[in-house]
Amino acid sequence: MTFRKEVRTWLAEHLVGEFAPLVGTGGPGREHEHVELRTAWEQELGRGGWIGLGWPTDVGGRGASIEDQVTFHEEYAKAGGPARIGHMGEQLAGPTIIAFGTQEHKDRFLPGILAGTELWCQGYSEPGAGSDLAAVRTRAELRAGAWHVSGQKVWTSLAHLADWCFVIARTDPGSVRHRGLSFLLVPMDQPGVEVRPIVQLTGTSEFNEVFFDDAVTPAENVVGEPGDGWRVAMGLLAFERGISTLGQQVGFTREYDEVLALARSNGTFEAFEERLVDTWAGLQVLKHQALRTLDSDASSSTGVEANVNKLLWAPWHQKLGELAMAVAGPPSTLVSPEGLSPLQNLFLFTRSDTIYGGSSEVQRNVIAERHWKLPKDRP
Repeated sequence: MTFRKEVRTWLAEHLVGEFAPLVGTGGPGREHEHVELRTAWEQELGRGGWIGLGWPTDVGGRGASIEDQVTFHEEYAKAGGPARIGHMGEQLAGPTIIAFGTQEHKDRFLPGILAGTELWCQGYSEPGAGSDLAAVRTRAELRAGAWHVSGQKVWTSLAHLADWCFVIARTDPGSVRHRGLSFLLVPMDQPGVEVRPIVQLTGTSEFNEVFFDDAVTPAENVVGEPGDGWRVAMGLLAFERGISTLGQQVGFTREYDEVLALARSNGTFEAFEERLVDTWAGLQVLKHQALRTLDSDASSSTGVEANVNKLLWAPWHQKLGELAMAVAGPPSTLVSPEGLSPLQNLFLFTRSDTIYGGSSEVQRNVIAERHWKLPKDRP
């Protein structure tokens, strides 16, 4: 059996019955849909061995080739697989622990990610340190064999569901900028952690504020050496440049297909044919850019692949949301008693795409400074 057939067959056999309501759910602005069932689906994927496809076999992964990983994402999109609720663990926390963590870290944290039983969130951005990660003020002090963490994080995706958070904190009180930061693994279910939802334009709350008030994590839950957090944090961001982007395109493909289907059903295809073709072509560019960066090795890396990818997909996704409203026509301005439609959610959520995760302006600055060696912006 070919790998593609294996994936297709498994999805056809499992996205049925209790999991049938999940088909096509959980996209942007729809993170509230079927949370418990999507969590159960994560565990079903784990039992099937579909989490950690590209992870090395010696840590529990399948060691799948890039080609097979791409195949999985393609088939997942075609089957209408729901938006993944465990992607922070599989695509960011797990690979970072594999690359920088100790054997004890791997033994403790990787099995829960692979099984879909432990969910993660990312403690990077702060009110005064959004795109400028080096400006973080959350602090941590090592006392009596444990890190005591105090500070605030913001725009923390799915923090209200997460079991663990990987946190960038300043552990050297006299340090500035990139120095003196540490990469800590902090449990969310404790008295020192408070999660406050941020209500978005869609009326839902994927993003959250997270307050740490003397939250505690064992001393060994630091990845890399204390004070070496910047290097680890940058390593984690590098994992977003390829396979993570391909996983994101599962949702993009499904959303585009919904817009295309609507144009064909309501008679607007001819009116919007050029924009539909242009949008499809842009989606192929995103895919091939991700594949190109995945195919490069460390010696050929420019160090700005993640920034280029973000600068490509964010405006493309916004234009898709705008196209969805144009295709839907005047009814797109009305909200039914049942609430926003998936495409209305798409449009509203994508307004933030060029801001979160590093604004487009910041991405351009990073590319200019790191790749083209242009002078830094004046403060």
